[in-house]
Amino acid sequence: MKLTPHAQERIAAAIAAAESRTSGEIFCVMARQVSSYRDVSLGWAAAAALILPLALIPLGFEPGWIPGLADNWQAAHLAAQEVSVGQALSAYAIVQAAVFVLAYLIARIPPIRRWLTPAAIRRGRVRKAALQQFLAHGLHVTEARTGVLIFAAFSDHQVEVIADQGIHSRVDETVWAETVEALAQGLRRGEPAEGFEAAIGLCGEVLAQHFPPGTANPNEVADRLVLI
Repeated sequence: MKLTPHAQERIAAAIAAAESRTSGEIFCVMARQVSSYRDVSLGWAAAAALILPLALIPLGFEPGWIPGLADNWQAAHLAAQEVSVGQALSAYAIVQAAVFVLAYLIARIPPIRRWLTPAAIRRGRVRKAALQQFLAHGLHVTEARTGVLIFAAFSDHQVEVIADQGIHSRVDETVWAETVEALAQGLRRGEPAEGFEAAIGLCGEVLAQHFPPGTANPNEVADRLVLI
């Protein structure tokens, strides 16, 4: 999902309009992807390589199933048993390796990767990325501790809102839930700009209610959307 320069300008204008009624600060970030989740794909591939080849054993798996690994002649003396065992282990290892590679490649397909990744892991990594952005852009050092970050992770289908201590302690949790849902609905419709505008509007209302603008009302954080 791409945001055109015009859409970014709309979001920046929405932030400026909301902040004109409050001393609080609103900042927006949209991330294409917060994690590669390669470790999750590797975990599923390893599990598949360990478990799926076991299904071949009841079927009478033997080295001859692997072309070129064993010939059609069978030795009729006891000394050949070691060779047969070695060939069987090699064949099984080849099957495991093939299953591992295939499972890993399948698990890297974005929709499948998202489906295989537990929701708790995705939420945790999106929350961590949002917190990093909150700190990186100085939202934690505003004068009245009233910074609010609206964060969307597009590939992860996750939205986070982080409010600093000054505003979080005064606002009911339902406000942030409504803000998250407003942005999520816009993203689902393929209209991220409208989603951000709705979320910004809700944040602006609660900030204006608890933190009206002061005499100076400096703009401590830039009014813009950051794409990462």
